[in-house]
Amino acid sequence: MRRRALNLAALGLLGCGAVSAVSADANERVTLQGFTEPLPPLNYADDSGKAQGFSVDLLRMIAAQAKVPLEIQVTPWVRATQLAAGTPNSVLFSLTRLPEREGKFKWVGPISERRILLYRLKDRTDLQVKDLKSLHGLKIGVVRESAAAKRLQAEGLRVGEELELALDDGSNLRKLLVGRMDLLVMLDWAAAWNLRQLKLDYATLRPVLELDNAYEYWYGLHPDCDDALVQRLQAGLNVLRRNGRYDKLRRQYFS
Repeated sequence: MRRRALNLAALGLLGCGAVSAVSADANERVTLQGFTEPLPPLNYADDSGKAQGFSVDLLRMIAAQAKVPLEIQVTPWVRATQLAAGTPNSVLFSLTRLPEREGKFKWVGPISERRILLYRLKDRTDLQVKDLKSLHGLKIGVVRESAAAKRLQAEGLRVGEELELALDDGSNLRKLLVGRMDLLVMLDWAAAWNLRQLKLDYATLRPVLELDNAYEYWYGLHPDCDDALVQRLQAGLNVLRRNGRYDKLRRQYFS
């Protein structure tokens, strides 16, 4: 009887090991579904619809390092958040890691710092901006419905008076270059990328005021994602930072 009990216990241990091995093997075969929005140069779709950008390329490198199959879809932000919420093995990016989001995701990162700046043209030395109060009376380009637009309105700046709303950063930049506005609000990554599209140097613009640098961009994985998967992805990012491939990729998009 005792021998039989020992044999059953041994079988039980073997069974646990077999289940663990199967779970680990299944975890390796999980395809991670990435959802993101058009926010160049971090993430966007090219003319053929293929996902591109720094965060996209970095996620592909991380997934390859971690040996995790990956698919990425670029869609408007509201749709991206809905798809990610309804997909267990998903990652939403580039995601600002805010306190109210902390428990809603499992985090891999950081991807990058997040600096939103007010810029002027380098030759507009007449513009002296010390704080938000000194913006009154100036024409400022900002993306419609953005966090920066809402903050500037909360500071008393008026749409149609001080604030010129546009659908994207590129439109604002072109208006600034032809003198239709005094300042524009843009993520530093976006400023560098949009200037490059116009074959202009980053020094074409001068930052005059920092609006926000409190948070960073991260990858936000679905809360039901396996912890082992999250750890493998984080380990993959850590390797890329150590071996210099992260910095090399960053220079391609933001020199």
